Amino acid sequence: MTQEDEILTLTDEEGNEHDFSVIDMIEMEGSEYAILVPIEDQEGDEDEAIILKIVTDDDGNEVLVDIEDDEEWEKVADTYASMIEDEEA
Repeated sequence: MTQEDEILTLTDEEGNEHDFSVIDMIEMEGSEYAILVPIEDQEGDEDEAIILKIVTDDDGNEVLVDIEDDEEWEKVADTYASMIEDEEA
């Protein structure tokens, strides 16, 4: 499991690099997901968080990928929203 507050640099489709902070990890139904916030948006604005799935590539390396299944994304987003509500309660 990745340590919280780890900084990751991701490259977008245009080749631009963006730094993100890992603010949380979720394990659900046998898969692991990273909750990331852009470094420049870290004023506690949880609405800007993105969720990526952690998978293992052919070389055995962990990589972050977009969640392509809408239902899977909704489940993870709902789980994360519940976690935030529980922390605020």
